[in-house]
Amino acid sequence: MPNTTPLTYNGYVSQIATMAVVNTTTTAGVVVGVDDAFNAIIPQMLNYAELRIQRDLDLLPTMTSKNYTLTTATNLFTISTDDFVTIQTILLNSGTGGNVPLLPTTKEYLQNVYGNATNAGVPAYYAMYGGDRATGGNVDNNLILGPWPDNTYTVVVTGTIRAPTLYKSATTAAANTGTTFISTYLPDLLVMASMIYISAFQRNFGRESDDPAMAQSYESQYQGLLKGATVEEYRKKFQASAWSSMPSSPVATPSRG
Repeated sequence: MPNTTPLTYNGYVSQIATMAVVNTTTTAGVVVGVDDAFNAIIPQMLNYAELRIQRDLDLLPTMTSKNYTLTTATNLFTISTDDFVTIQTILLNSGTGGNVPLLPTTKEYLQNVYGNATNAGVPAYYAMYGGDRATGGNVDNNLILGPWPDNTYTVVVTGTIRAPTLYKSATTAAANTGTTFISTYLPDLLVMASMIYISAFQRNFGRESDDPAMAQSYESQYQGLLKGATVEEYRKKFQASAWSSMPSSPVATPSRG
């Protein structure tokens, strides 16, 4: 069990409804508001909160890897947009040469130096090339490689993904038990970000509202929580002070020899 108080989907809706002063009821095991407008904004309220947290923090648990096979004699390498949000590294298994990390570069360099398959070989570079034209980038992200592959090499791509949303538990038996990493370990940020969004539902988002300070107050609380969470995420990835997992200390001077 985590050493936190996790939010299930039902717990999340109950928390937000309580803070937003909206009555709730339980239907088929799922907590819903008695206000149809409140229920209508829940999916995008979760989107707003969860996406904002992931973009702000670059969460360690969203980093993962996946194997792919390159196609011989083509420099185009296609990755589904569902697979990664950002790509960090590409490791190629060259067979007898062992594992080779590909270096990111510009598409102009690859087009100029490796413009065709004449000098095909073991790829050493890659560049982000854009999305698929047919769907406007909704299906695939395209990369180009150089040199063009002379074999069906296996590559391991490491990058960040979108974490599953808590809304997946909204209409299932998991509504009272299912959790996510964010709702378990960052429930405070999840609630504050959601309250910023719901301020618009309460007509308290702008200067003409009944309480124009409400959204700003929740934003201030969110930023305060985010500051501590950001340091913690850097510590997890050994990107804190001196590339360590330790927080900065204002009294630890002079530095160690």
